Amino acid sequence: MAEEQDWSKFNLGTPAIYHITVRGYLDDSWSNQLGGIAIDNAKTADNTPITILHGEMVDQAALFGVLNSLYGLGFPIISVECVPEGGTISKRIGA
Repeated sequence: MAEEQDWSKFNLGTPAIYHITVRGYLDDSWSNQLGGIAIDNAKTADNTPITILHGEMVDQAALFGVLNSLYGLGFPIISVECVPEGGTISKRIGA
């Protein structure tokens, strides 16, 4: 059984790693405008183009800024996932 994550100290100002999936392709040249978040493109099983953005955000205001930018660019948001503390992602921002 998976270990439960302790979210008791998590709040609006807690830095966290997020995975955001949107429908469509977003060129990685947008990374700087989105706070340096890593951008990867893929296709679903039915060949729908998707973009996976991942990286550490300083707080949920930064997350909201990225989500708002994606909305403004016309990318439908499929999912947003907070990676538990100690979790891993394929590319850390600034690494």
